[in-house]
Amino acid sequence: MKIDEKNNEIINEDGSVTTLFSPEGFKTISDLWVKIGWDQKYLYGFSWLGRPIIQNPDDMVRVQEVIYDIKPDYIIETGIAHGGSLIYYASILNSIGKGRVIGIDIEIRKHNREAIENHKLFNLIDLYEGSSIEPLIIDQIKEKVGKNKKILVILDSAHDYKHVIKELQLYHQFVSLNSYIVVTDGSQEYLYDTPRAKKDYPGYAETWNNNNPKKAAEDFIKENSSFKIIEPEFIFNEGNINFRVTHWPSAFVKRNK
Repeated sequence: MKIDEKNNEIINEDGSVTTLFSPEGFKTISDLWVKIGWDQKYLYGFSWLGRPIIQNPDDMVRVQEVIYDIKPDYIIETGIAHGGSLIYYASILNSIGKGRVIGIDIEIRKHNREAIENHKLFNLIDLYEGSSIEPLIIDQIKEKVGKNKKILVILDSAHDYKHVIKELQLYHQFVSLNSYIVVTDGSQEYLYDTPRAKKDYPGYAETWNNNNPKKAAEDFIKENSSFKIIEPEFIFNEGNINFRVTHWPSAFVKRNK
């Protein structure tokens, strides 16, 4: 691909031409931006209310729109890391005036646990340490949330196909009607050939084109007719772009019946 700024054109690998200043041009550039940004660890440069949050800001704003629309009683997130996402979701629920966040991780490092527990929004957060697919953890979550609650689930722990498909099979039971199980980081499908992937994940990254969360979500809905991958509508849009610049393709798995 070549960018000809003088003539406002993108010359694609197959010789076709895309107008630079167009929705199609923006899509081409933003797809490349996602790959290069991940390679350069762009996502590792943000925090939310004092805690690191390793997310694409575009995805953060979009999921905020979904949370505000659903107004869930619980947000269940697998994968905690530094706790930034937990604090982010808790801050949204705090603004709404209802709801709690449940965070699950196979290992909550001591310094991260202390920072989360000492945060002023910890009163809206419950932490569970253990594998997200462990039966004991599932039973504890069932007991915590009870029945007939509005629940949104966000999967952001291990991103290999086998783990994510198991999470989908276990956690879809919690998702309330017209809510979602959000399968993050499906962009892994497109990142396998980046320099960082080859350097940091040798022998593993080569599998990402099929071994990824996006494929798990797409396969899950084939076996579960109550769920579909449905892009949330843009609540506000006066621009020309009707797609997300995202690390979460095919992420919004909605319970529609």
